[in-house]
Order: sequence, then C-alpha cells, then structure tokens
Amino acid sequence: MKKLLYFTFIVLFALTSCNTNNKQNDTQTEPQQATKEYTLEGAWEIDSYINYRGNGIVDTIKSSNEIKQRKMFSKTKVMWSKLRTWDSLDWFGVGDYTFKDGILTEKLDYGSKPLNKRLKISNKWNFNIIISKDKFTQIEVDSLGNYIYAENYIRVD
Repeated sequence: MKKLLYFTFIVLFALTSCNTNNKQNDTQTEPQQATKEYTLEGAWEIDSYINYRGNGIVDTIKSSNEIKQRKMFSKTKVMWSKLRTWDSLDWFGVGDYTFKDGILTEKLDYGSKPLNKRLKISNKWNFNIIISKDKFTQIEVDSLGNYIYAENYIRVD
C-alpha cells in the first residue's frame, strides 16, 4: 500500500512538473511580434520603378538625372512631382491621402495639365504599401490582385 501511494505521488508530481514546463515553454516560444507602425510623413525620392507582367518582374528602372520623382506627405496631404527630361510635359499632383492597413489611398484635387485630364476620369488611386523606417514601396494592383507596377522610394527628409 505504501509503495502504491509513493508511486501515485511520483506520477502526479511528474505530470504536474511536465505540464508546468510545457506552459512555460509555450509562452517562451510564442513569437513576440512588435508591430511597429511607420509614417509616410516627410519627403521621399524615388529609387526605382518596377514593371510586372504575369507572375514576375519584367524590368526595373533606376532613377537618374533623366527620371526623378519626389513625394511629400504631411499628416493628410500629399504632393508629388516627376521630371522626365525627354518629356516636355510637367507632371505633378496635389491632394489628400490616407494610409491604413497597408493601403495608401491618394485622392488628388489638381495637378499638371496631363494629370488634370486623367482626374476627369478618376481622381482616386489605391496602392499596396510595404514600408520600413526609411523606405517604402507603393504597388499598383489589378482587380485580380496581380501586381502591375511599383515605385520604390527612399526617405530624404
């Protein structure tokens, strides 16, 4: 009887110890995801453009003295300008933006002559955003969720 009592005590102790250790290990192995929210506020310069087709990248175009683009964001306003030296048209736009859950929505009020023509059709653009402290990528996506075009920016201010 004494042996049975000791055996039961040892088994219960072992089970309790294992259960406690498992709980401690579970909390230690759970990923500690620090969700850091970055802001778009500031001035950004384009680093490169990416064109997609099908399932992959077709080409990447680096910025240069012939192709420049900047975007400036305040808390709610956006302004961008683009220089293409071979193009005699000015390109710029001004409006409002929202940035939430990885989606950038720009609603432009006015811009350069060629942009104002496009604004008569639609003045709202949605982009998927991948952002870190000093870089962000805005990606245009079609109705099926396929990537069409991306712009990669670096923070300059």
